[in-house]
Amino acid sequence: MKTRSRPNPHSSSWLPKPAGSGAYRHWLADAGSLTSRLQAGCGCFSVERLHQGWGFAERDEAALLGMRHNQRALLREVILCCDGRAVVFAHSVLPRASLRGEWQQFKSLGSRPLGAALFGNPQVVRTPLTFCKLTPRHTLYRRALAGVASKPECLWARRSVFTLKGAAILVTEVFLPELLAR
Repeated sequence: MKTRSRPNPHSSSWLPKPAGSGAYRHWLADAGSLTSRLQAGCGCFSVERLHQGWGFAERDEAALLGMRHNQRALLREVILCCDGRAVVFAHSVLPRASLRGEWQQFKSLGSRPLGAALFGNPQVVRTPLTFCKLTPRHTLYRRALAGVASKPECLWARRSVFTLKGAAILVTEVFLPELLAR
């Protein structure tokens, strides 16, 4: 997996370093496959698909992908679980133009992890990670904790863009409190 820089036209709330992230820092800053790391650290790893369908990316997400804000994309949201406990909420934006060629398989991932497909191909290039402390006002905070009664003050998230032969996919991972409780 190669890493390259890319202009950062999105909101300033996404930062180049996870400053002040405390116990989450080592999870946030690890540029390797989160899926592989979770699988290695738990007895039973699973992916629970919450949503997959056509919709609109947030403005800052569309900007990162070079899309118009009103351009439809495939949105996929899943929960990554370790030993039956939800530890990461993942939100992916896949522009229609990216869902052809080698990446057309992403339309039918179901409950298989996206990370395995991304990190399994050495031609995939990943932009540097950016980080955000999500508060209850943020859309991803609300989606990650939908149906959860006891909500933390904030959640930490990271995101990056993966490209293969000009096709781009944005992956955002929101780290849930259960990750640290394991």
